[in-house]
Amino acid sequence: MLVLLLSGGQAIAVGPADTAKQAASEYQRARYSAIHFKPAISGASNADCLACHAEVLKPTLRERSPAGVKASDSKAWYQQMTTYQGGQDTFHRRHLETKFARTTMSLQCTTCHEGHDPRDEHPLSSATSQREGGFRLRKSVVPETSCLKCHGQMNTAVMGLPGPWRTSREMFQNDCLTCHAAIRTNRHQVNYLKADAIEAAGKGNGDVCYGCHGGRAWYRTTYPYPRHAWPGMADETPDWAKGRPTESEARFLTGDRAKGQSK
Repeated sequence: MLVLLLSGGQAIAVGPADTAKQAASEYQRARYSAIHFKPAISGASNADCLACHAEVLKPTLRERSPAGVKASDSKAWYQQMTTYQGGQDTFHRRHLETKFARTTMSLQCTTCHEGHDPRDEHPLSSATSQREGGFRLRKSVVPETSCLKCHGQMNTAVMGLPGPWRTSREMFQNDCLTCHAAIRTNRHQVNYLKADAIEAAGKGNGDVCYGCHGGRAWYRTTYPYPRHAWPGMADETPDWAKGRPTESEARFLTGDRAKGQSK
Protein backbone atom coordinates (compact mmCIF):
# COMPACT_ATOMS: atom_id res chain seq x y z
CA MET A 1 0.00 0.00 0.00
CA LEU A 2 1.36 3.42 -1.01
CA VAL A 3 0.52 6.75 0.61
CA LEU A 4 0.91 9.98 -1.35
CA LEU A 5 2.38 12.93 0.53
CA LEU A 6 2.73 16.43 -0.86
CA SER A 7 6.15 18.03 -0.60
CA GLY A 8 6.88 21.30 -2.32
CA GLY A 9 3.86 20.85 -4.53
CA GLN A 10 5.02 17.43 -5.70
CA ALA A 11 3.46 14.09 -4.87
CA ILE A 12 5.86 11.60 -3.29
CA ALA A 13 5.06 7.91 -2.96
CA VAL A 14 5.66 6.70 0.58
CA GLY A 15 5.75 2.97 1.29
CA PRO A 16 5.01 1.07 4.52
CA ALA A 17 8.58 1.40 5.80
CA ASP A 18 8.50 5.17 5.36
CA THR A 19 5.13 5.57 7.12
CA ALA A 20 6.42 3.41 9.98
CA LYS A 21 9.41 5.72 10.37
CA GLN A 22 7.12 8.74 10.35
CA ALA A 23 4.88 7.18 13.01
CA ALA A 24 7.91 6.40 15.17
CA SER A 25 9.14 9.96 14.77
CA GLU A 26 5.77 11.38 15.81
CA TYR A 27 5.66 9.08 18.82
CA GLN A 28 9.08 10.18 20.00
CA ARG A 29 8.12 13.83 19.47
CA ALA A 30 5.02 13.33 21.63
CA ARG A 31 6.93 11.31 24.21
CA TYR A 32 9.43 14.09 24.75
CA SER A 33 6.84 16.86 24.64
CA ALA A 34 7.50 19.59 27.19
CA ILE A 35 4.16 18.82 28.87
CA HIS A 36 5.63 15.59 30.23
CA PHE A 37 8.32 17.43 32.15
CA LYS A 38 8.54 20.09 34.82
CA PRO A 39 7.71 22.93 34.88
CA ALA A 40 5.08 22.47 32.13
CA ILE A 41 3.51 19.39 33.74
CA SER A 42 2.68 21.40 36.86
CA GLY A 43 0.34 23.65 34.91
CA ALA A 44 -1.22 20.98 32.68
CA SER A 45 -5.01 20.69 32.82
CA ASN A 46 -7.04 17.51 32.50
CA ALA A 47 -8.00 18.64 29.01
CA ASP A 48 -4.32 18.94 28.09
CA CYS A 49 -3.67 15.35 29.21
CA LEU A 50 -6.85 13.83 27.81
CA ALA A 51 -6.19 15.32 24.39
CA CYS A 52 -3.81 12.38 23.89
CA HIS A 53 -4.90 10.00 26.65
CA ALA A 54 -8.68 10.04 26.18
CA GLU A 55 -8.78 6.24 26.16
CA VAL A 56 -8.28 6.13 29.95
CA LEU A 57 -11.88 7.31 30.45
CA LYS A 58 -13.48 4.88 28.03
CA PRO A 59 -15.57 2.11 29.67
CA THR A 60 -13.70 -1.08 28.81
CA LEU A 61 -14.58 -3.61 31.49
CA ARG A 62 -15.99 -6.99 30.59
CA GLU A 63 -19.46 -7.80 31.91
CA ARG A 64 -18.30 -11.40 32.20
CA SER A 65 -14.87 -12.93 32.64
CA PRO A 66 -13.55 -15.30 29.95
CA ALA A 67 -14.68 -18.12 32.28
CA GLY A 68 -18.22 -16.73 32.32
CA VAL A 69 -18.30 -15.20 35.82
CA LYS A 70 -20.39 -12.04 35.96
CA ALA A 71 -18.55 -8.94 37.17
CA SER A 72 -21.61 -8.04 39.25
CA ASP A 73 -21.28 -11.35 41.11
CA SER A 74 -17.57 -11.03 41.83
CA LYS A 75 -16.96 -8.11 44.17
CA ALA A 76 -14.32 -7.46 46.78
CA TRP A 77 -15.59 -6.62 50.26
CA TYR A 78 -14.73 -2.94 49.85
CA GLN A 79 -16.97 -2.80 46.78
CA GLN A 80 -19.91 -3.58 49.04
CA MET A 81 -19.55 -0.41 51.10
CA THR A 82 -22.31 2.18 50.78
CA THR A 83 -19.94 4.61 49.07
CA TYR A 84 -19.16 2.18 46.24
CA GLN A 85 -21.87 3.12 43.77
CA GLY A 86 -22.72 1.59 40.42
CA GLY A 87 -21.12 -1.38 38.74
CA GLN A 88 -17.45 -2.14 38.48
CA ASP A 89 -15.52 0.38 36.46
CA THR A 90 -12.03 1.13 35.23
CA PHE A 91 -9.40 2.65 37.49
CA HIS A 92 -9.41 6.15 35.99
CA ARG A 93 -13.18 6.35 35.60
CA ARG A 94 -13.63 5.27 39.22
CA HIS A 95 -11.43 8.14 40.40
CA LEU A 96 -12.60 10.83 37.99
CA GLU A 97 -16.06 10.09 36.60
CA THR A 98 -18.19 8.40 39.28
CA LYS A 99 -20.76 10.33 41.28
CA PHE A 100 -18.90 9.80 44.56
CA ALA A 101 -15.61 10.96 43.05
CA ARG A 102 -17.19 14.09 41.60
CA THR A 103 -18.92 14.83 44.91
CA THR A 104 -16.02 14.42 47.32
CA MET A 105 -12.89 14.76 45.21
CA SER A 106 -11.32 17.13 42.75
CA LEU A 107 -8.60 14.88 41.38
CA GLN A 108 -6.59 16.09 38.43
CA CYS A 109 -4.36 14.04 36.16
CA THR A 110 -1.39 15.87 37.66
CA THR A 111 -2.45 14.98 41.21
CA CYS A 112 -1.00 11.53 40.57
CA HIS A 113 1.06 12.02 37.41
CA GLU A 114 3.85 14.56 37.53
CA GLY A 115 5.46 13.39 34.35
CA HIS A 116 8.63 11.36 34.02
CA ASP A 117 11.87 11.37 32.12
CA PRO A 118 12.05 8.48 29.61
CA ARG A 119 15.83 8.61 29.90
CA ASP A 120 15.53 7.38 33.47
CA GLU A 121 13.57 4.24 32.66
CA HIS A 122 16.59 1.94 32.41
CA PRO A 123 19.92 1.73 34.25
CA LEU A 124 22.84 4.06 33.62
CA SER A 125 20.92 6.24 31.19
CA SER A 126 20.55 9.26 33.44
CA ALA A 127 23.10 11.96 33.96
CA THR A 128 21.95 12.11 37.60
CA SER A 129 21.95 8.38 38.37
CA GLN A 130 25.55 8.28 39.53
CA ARG A 131 25.40 11.58 41.37
CA GLU A 132 22.34 10.52 43.35
CA GLY A 133 24.03 7.39 44.60
CA GLY A 134 23.03 4.68 42.17
CA PHE A 135 20.31 3.81 39.71
CA ARG A 136 16.89 5.20 40.45
CA LEU A 137 13.87 3.83 38.59
CA ARG A 138 11.43 6.69 38.16
CA LYS A 139 7.79 5.73 37.76
CA SER A 140 5.04 7.79 36.17
CA VAL A 141 3.19 7.53 39.48
CA VAL A 142 4.74 7.72 42.95
CA PRO A 143 2.69 5.35 45.13
CA GLU A 144 3.60 7.15 48.36
CA THR A 145 2.06 10.36 47.09
CA SER A 146 -0.66 9.18 44.78
CA CYS A 147 -2.01 5.94 46.24
CA LEU A 148 -0.97 5.45 49.85
CA LYS A 149 -2.72 8.63 50.99
CA CYS A 150 -6.10 7.02 50.38
CA HIS A 151 -5.26 3.32 50.28
CA GLY A 152 -3.11 2.71 53.35
CA GLN A 153 -4.07 0.75 56.44
CA MET A 154 -6.05 2.40 59.22
CA ASN A 155 -3.80 3.13 62.19
CA THR A 156 -6.09 1.74 64.88
CA ALA A 157 -3.31 1.60 67.48
CA VAL A 158 -2.60 5.33 67.28
CA MET A 159 -6.32 6.08 67.33
CA GLY A 160 -6.79 3.98 70.47
CA LEU A 161 -9.43 1.70 68.95
CA PRO A 162 -9.90 -1.77 70.47
CA GLY A 163 -9.65 -3.34 67.01
CA PRO A 164 -10.13 -2.71 63.30
CA TRP A 165 -12.93 -0.31 62.40
CA ARG A 166 -15.03 -3.10 60.92
CA THR A 167 -15.22 -4.80 64.32
CA SER A 168 -15.40 -1.72 66.54
CA ARG A 169 -17.49 0.76 64.53
CA GLU A 170 -20.73 -0.20 66.28
CA MET A 171 -19.26 1.20 69.51
CA PHE A 172 -19.25 4.59 67.76
CA GLN A 173 -22.54 4.16 65.86
CA ASN A 174 -20.48 3.90 62.68
CA ASP A 175 -19.85 7.63 62.94
CA CYS A 176 -16.23 8.84 62.88
CA LEU A 177 -17.35 12.31 63.91
CA THR A 178 -18.28 10.97 67.33
CA CYS A 179 -14.62 11.63 68.14
CA HIS A 180 -13.43 13.74 65.25
CA ALA A 181 -15.91 16.53 65.86
CA ALA A 182 -13.29 17.79 68.32
CA ILE A 183 -10.07 16.00 67.33
CA ARG A 184 -8.00 16.79 64.21
CA THR A 185 -10.71 19.09 62.91
CA ASN A 186 -8.32 20.80 60.47
CA ARG A 187 -8.55 18.20 57.71
CA HIS A 188 -9.02 17.67 53.97
CA GLN A 189 -7.80 21.20 53.17
CA VAL A 190 -6.06 20.20 49.95
CA ASN A 191 -6.84 21.00 46.35
CA TYR A 192 -7.65 17.42 45.31
CA LEU A 193 -10.45 17.03 47.88
CA LYS A 194 -13.75 18.83 48.48
CA ALA A 195 -13.54 19.33 52.23
CA ASP A 196 -17.07 20.62 52.86
CA ALA A 197 -18.64 17.84 50.81
CA ILE A 198 -16.63 15.19 52.67
CA GLU A 199 -17.65 16.58 56.06
CA ALA A 200 -21.31 16.66 55.03
CA ALA A 201 -21.27 13.14 53.60
CA GLY A 202 -19.39 11.77 56.61
CA LYS A 203 -21.99 12.80 59.17
CA GLY A 204 -23.55 9.59 60.42
CA ASN A 205 -21.90 7.42 57.76
CA GLY A 206 -18.50 6.08 58.73
CA ASP A 207 -18.14 4.41 55.33
CA VAL A 208 -17.39 7.81 53.81
CA CYS A 209 -14.38 8.24 56.10
CA TYR A 210 -13.34 4.63 56.40
CA GLY A 211 -13.46 4.16 52.62
CA CYS A 212 -10.27 6.21 52.25
CA HIS A 213 -8.82 5.71 55.72
CA GLY A 214 -8.33 1.95 55.60
CA GLY A 215 -11.50 0.71 53.95
CA ARG A 216 -9.89 0.32 50.54
CA ALA A 217 -6.41 -0.57 51.75
CA TRP A 218 -4.02 -1.70 49.04
CA TYR A 219 -1.01 -1.30 51.35
CA ARG A 220 -0.08 -2.91 54.64
CA THR A 221 1.39 0.32 55.95
CA THR A 222 -0.31 3.48 57.15
CA TYR A 223 0.27 6.91 55.68
CA PRO A 224 1.89 9.52 58.00
CA TYR A 225 -0.56 12.33 57.36
CA PRO A 226 0.60 15.87 58.21
CA ARG A 227 -0.56 16.76 61.72
CA HIS A 228 -2.17 20.14 61.12
CA ALA A 229 -2.83 22.13 64.24
CA TRP A 230 -6.48 22.44 65.31
CA PRO A 231 -8.25 24.56 67.94
CA GLY A 232 -7.70 23.03 71.38
CA MET A 233 -4.78 20.89 70.25
CA ALA A 234 -2.49 19.90 73.12
CA ASP A 235 0.88 21.61 73.23
CA GLU A 236 2.75 18.37 73.83
CA THR A 237 3.42 16.21 70.77
CA PRO A 238 2.87 12.49 71.35
CA ASP A 239 5.75 10.16 70.58
CA TRP A 240 4.08 8.67 67.49
CA ALA A 241 3.68 12.14 65.95
CA LYS A 242 7.20 13.40 66.56
CA GLY A 243 8.89 14.20 63.28
CA ARG A 244 5.62 14.14 61.37
CA PRO A 245 5.07 17.12 59.01
CA THR A 246 2.69 19.85 60.12
CA GLU A 247 1.72 21.00 56.64
CA SER A 248 0.62 19.31 53.42
CA GLU A 249 2.80 19.33 50.33
CA ALA A 250 3.06 22.80 48.82
CA ARG A 251 1.53 21.76 45.49
CA PHE A 252 -1.63 20.58 47.26
CA LEU A 253 -2.22 23.66 49.42
CA THR A 254 -5.23 25.91 48.86
CA GLY A 255 -6.23 29.49 49.63
CA ASP A 256 -4.12 31.54 52.04
CA ARG A 257 -1.95 28.57 52.90
CA ALA A 258 -0.89 28.24 49.29
CA LYS A 259 -0.15 31.96 49.11
CA GLY A 260 1.97 31.72 52.23
CA GLN A 261 4.10 28.99 50.68
CA SER A 262 4.67 31.00 47.51
CA LYS A 263 6.08 34.04 49.29
